[in-house]
Amino acid sequence: MKKSVRYWLVAGIILVLIQMILGAITRLTGSGLSITKWDIITGTFFPLTDSSWNHYFDLYKNTPQYQKINFGMTLSEFKFIFFWEYFHRLWARLMGFVFLFPFIYFLIKKYLAKKDILNLSFVIILTVFVASLGWIMVASGLINRPWVNAYKLAFHLTAALLVLLMLLKTYIDYNKRPFVVFYNISRNEKISLNILMVLVFLQFFLGGIMSGMKAALVAPTWPLINDVFIPMYSINIFRIGDFLIGEYEQNSVAPLIIQFWHRSVAYIVFLFILIFYIWNSIRIGVRNNYILKLLLIVSIQLLLGILTLCYSVGKIPILLGVLHQIGGIVLVSFVFIYFYSSHFLNDNERNVDKE
Repeated sequence: MKKSVRYWLVAGIILVLIQMILGAITRLTGSGLSITKWDIITGTFFPLTDSSWNHYFDLYKNTPQYQKINFGMTLSEFKFIFFWEYFHRLWARLMGFVFLFPFIYFLIKKYLAKKDILNLSFVIILTVFVASLGWIMVASGLINRPWVNAYKLAFHLTAALLVLLMLLKTYIDYNKRPFVVFYNISRNEKISLNILMVLVFLQFFLGGIMSGMKAALVAPTWPLINDVFIPMYSINIFRIGDFLIGEYEQNSVAPLIIQFWHRSVAYIVFLFILIFYIWNSIRIGVRNNYILKLLLIVSIQLLLGILTLCYSVGKIPILLGVLHQIGGIVLVSFVFIYFYSSHFLNDNERNVDKE
């Protein structure tokens, strides 16, 4: 194992994490549609002259977002939203350089095993997929609606999370040792971790849809949803097809249903981790510090979600919204580390470690 490869993988994880934070800021400041073209080369250059700024501003004036929401925006205001989208795209390009050239170097030097090369090739494919989804998402807000499609945003965000998780997996595989070492892990514990991984991943995807729909705005209350525990459309909460296709922006049914499910899965995840911690402590007889950390993280994330919701009166609070997304990323990453570590060592390796 080479320290340079480990440092490079850690750098990649940090870069992706920062990119996801930048994406949250871009989304919450309404900046995502400020650049209407995907210019891979020329888009690298920041506009410095008045003619360049007016060119980009004129393109933006033709978008539904400007005409329906930001009509009359000044050039100074446009520069603010342009900056965040530009920075978000520039950071993506930076990640490409930081990742690709060292990868080629390590291949030439034969520092990577076959499994590492396979993992990293998958990371590259996923990254290209995320970039493509990003443009598809932006394009969805340049024709009719004044914002991006919520479902396309959720897929873009979730795909970015997959890149992060794949890098974490690659780091664990390269070090040939998981972050959490298990001894005599039970079959039920493995099943529980599998279920938990599915739940947090589903919750992250629902959070992406909720963010894209700005669903917090339709019911910024807690613990009730507009004075009721279950919204009046609860009879239709399983009829996803009724709102998945079509113009969900025309009414508040879809945002209410998404908010209901996002809240419900959050409660389920919290209770699942709490019960898992209690059950594990009773079974082993000692506290599992990693599960305790998971319980702390999910508690903080639940609190951030409640605060974000309650302060979403008229608009989503940027700081709380960003912190809530960071909390979601951290939670899924911790669950993934625990989940993957439980499947990492085979029985023989566990026995050797135990001895």
